[in-house]
Amino acid sequence: MAGLKDETSHEFVHEGSSSHKEEHGASGLTRDEQDMIRMGKLQETKRNFGLLPLLGFTTIMLNSWESVFPFFLTGFINGGGPTLIYGYIFCFVGSLAMCASISEMASMYPTSGGQYHWAALLAPPKWSKFLSWLTGWVSVLGWQAGCASGTYLGGTIIQGLLVLNNPSYIPQRWQGTLLLYAVLLVSVFVNTVAVRMLPALEGVILILHVLGFLAILIPLVHLAPQSPVEFVFQTWLNGSGYPDGLSWFVGLLTSSLLFIGFDGACHMAEEVKNASINVPRSMFFTIFLNGALGFSMILVILFCIGDVDTALSTPTGYPFIEIFRNATQSKAGATAMASILIAMIIFATFGFLASASRQMWAFARDQGLPFSSIISKVDRRWSIPLYSIALTAIINSLLALINIGSSVAFNAIVSLLAAGLFSSYIVTISLMIRKRVVGEHIPFGPWNMGKYGFAVNVYALLYSIIAMVFSFFPPTTPVTAVSMNWSIVVYSGVVIFGLIFWVVRGRKQWQGPLMDRRFAQQSQAS
Repeated sequence: MAGLKDETSHEFVHEGSSSHKEEHGASGLTRDEQDMIRMGKLQETKRNFGLLPLLGFTTIMLNSWESVFPFFLTGFINGGGPTLIYGYIFCFVGSLAMCASISEMASMYPTSGGQYHWAALLAPPKWSKFLSWLTGWVSVLGWQAGCASGTYLGGTIIQGLLVLNNPSYIPQRWQGTLLLYAVLLVSVFVNTVAVRMLPALEGVILILHVLGFLAILIPLVHLAPQSPVEFVFQTWLNGSGYPDGLSWFVGLLTSSLLFIGFDGACHMAEEVKNASINVPRSMFFTIFLNGALGFSMILVILFCIGDVDTALSTPTGYPFIEIFRNATQSKAGATAMASILIAMIIFATFGFLASASRQMWAFARDQGLPFSSIISKVDRRWSIPLYSIALTAIINSLLALINIGSSVAFNAIVSLLAAGLFSSYIVTISLMIRKRVVGEHIPFGPWNMGKYGFAVNVYALLYSIIAMVFSFFPPTTPVTAVSMNWSIVVYSGVVIFGLIFWVVRGRKQWQGPLMDRRFAQQSQAS
């Protein structure tokens, strides 16, 4: 079992060593304190999150029913109802298996580092250093792209409402970027100045998440023209140009994206009370809650879509705005319903910014990034990683500039959310499967799958590979420079850049998850 390396002594401290057992048995330590000692980390942040606030955090970050509206188009043109409905069920089961696999590791090692920390401790010693760094690198990529996707949607949907209410308005990309910046500033404010309110705010937003669902579902069900049952469950609509079987898999991108981000709870672990239990619980609850609400909303869209050609050709850029207008026969009604979506998407960016910055902070804390000594600093007044929050905001701002020149290029970058996170899932779940196959000891936490773990891990791995591969496919053919999904190019470029950094400097700088120097000094003093 790989251990944690002490920055000061450069000796490995193996989990399960006698020194750790003595610390655990000392006197009245909480489970969280025991976990931090075992992982060699000082408690630098405050544990403000209980189960309910954390559930609100992860549930809002997934935003599954809200995300159905801006993302349903890819699935719809690649099979219509059969892809959206049966593909959703396939992705729900796969995501549940993935969640169970991640939860098992999160219960063993409740650290903000998440996947890269688990990879270091699960991999064979020969590969531990490289695989943990690579997992951290692609995980940073995925979370930064995820944060950018939320601000992008919030800003551009606002612009779509401007088009709806003022037909003479000609939208400009630079205006959408400014609106994106406004969403970003609100998210930064909540994550810094108002950070102490964030746990309570997430609980309130969870209630709004459910009420907003009803506020959109009820008008659509009662006012919109109803599609035939055959259209919803049986009619195959392939407007993508792919062969039917391949088209179904390409259309899975819609449903797989709706479950991305549940592991955000892992990256908040060092701010969660009783993290080894509450982090897995929150991830499972959010998969079930979001799964039910998301599936309901897919059915509602298919039954209430109205004239398909009119919805798909809307000048607002978002077919769901036209669906709202057609249902209510009112621009004001459509604006009100879309505003609920905008609010919930902005609320989701609060969580994405928090998780993305914590994941980057943890990776920098272990010397995994350039300028790690700066990025890893924690502000003592607010007890938050202020520099990583600032860097996340800067990266988001820079990505937004691409939108001025090409919305296609920007969309390719934000689609990296799926590729980056699925990559990290694939590495860690594969390592867990290996340990089970070779029969190595696994230090399970309070939550584990027991004898079902191997089968669930294998299914989760297969699902992750399928979802990642088809996330790179363009939504339609023939492919042009405009319709091309450039995410594969950007993903490959970032990974290649990372490998170059690894060869030049990273392999010397990165030693895997490190024991905090101050923790080592405290241990030596005691």
